[in-house]
Amino acid sequence: MNRHVAAIAALCIAAAGGALAQPYPSKPVRILVPFVAGGTSDIVARAVGQKLTEAGYTTLVENRPGANGSIAAEALAKSAPDGYTILVGSIGVFAINMGLYRSPKYDTLRDFDAITVAVRTPNVLITPPAFPAGSVKEFIDYARRNPGRISYGSSGSGSSDHLSAELFKQQTRTFGVHIPYRGGAAAQTDVMAGNIEASFQNFGTVVPYIKAGKMKAIAVTSAQRMPQLPSVPTLIESGLKDFEVTSWQAVAAPKGTPREVIARLHADIAKGFRSPDLTQRFNDQGFDLVLGSPEQTTAFFRAEIERWAKVVKASGAQVD
Repeated sequence: MNRHVAAIAALCIAAAGGALAQPYPSKPVRILVPFVAGGTSDIVARAVGQKLTEAGYTTLVENRPGANGSIAAEALAKSAPDGYTILVGSIGVFAINMGLYRSPKYDTLRDFDAITVAVRTPNVLITPPAFPAGSVKEFIDYARRNPGRISYGSSGSGSSDHLSAELFKQQTRTFGVHIPYRGGAAAQTDVMAGNIEASFQNFGTVVPYIKAGKMKAIAVTSAQRMPQLPSVPTLIESGLKDFEVTSWQAVAAPKGTPREVIARLHADIAKGFRSPDLTQRFNDQGFDLVLGSPEQTTAFFRAEIERWAKVVKASGAQVD
């Protein structure tokens, strides 16, 4: 009798264990966005959500802006490593913050498992349409004649657009007041309204506004001109040597997420982003698809952290 009861109990335990070991994904996947809606991270995150939904997932996109992405990144680091919380973040979140903050509350290599770099795009120096300069030379001349008059908006302290402005000021020996926003969309709105004089924004997010005449493009930070705006010169050809900055958006999960889950997420995101509709949409806006493996992405994170730590140190742009 006791053996019979024990056998039944064993079967119940096995059944319960089988119920718990449900196939992934069995509940909604939360996609954290470190900035406000409308910026590059948000655009890419919603594309990730769209393609995962098409692959059979249920997804929830959650914008958690603040501290140049550190609030969302810290939340990811503290999340359960089960594949049900991921983050789509920028070069600032995954690389620049590691050198920018004296005591960061998370560590990219220690706390995250890389999934992939999704897209990359250069930055573009934009101004309001009525700004009295239409070229890099005219912009520099205006800045030198009006020291302290120009205010640069950015998506946050230590973002690629902030450091693009710092590099520009260093190379041109000009000065401007830095105004950090809680994401690129807010900075873009103030440029269009004429509330700030300039900003280096991700090319892919501002092309429609430039084409519509709502903002003016002075130059791009790519090595060659962008086919979407062929009349806009590069900063390199405008006389700023080696001035090339590419912003990128990557996807990561908490450290310790099962490797098979990371592989599944990578495969489904890569497949979705390579679909003709999304590829065309991103290319039209000036984004290049990357979609490297988790291992390649981890190595890329390490190299970018080292590169930008040097730039941050040279700029003096450190945050407590």
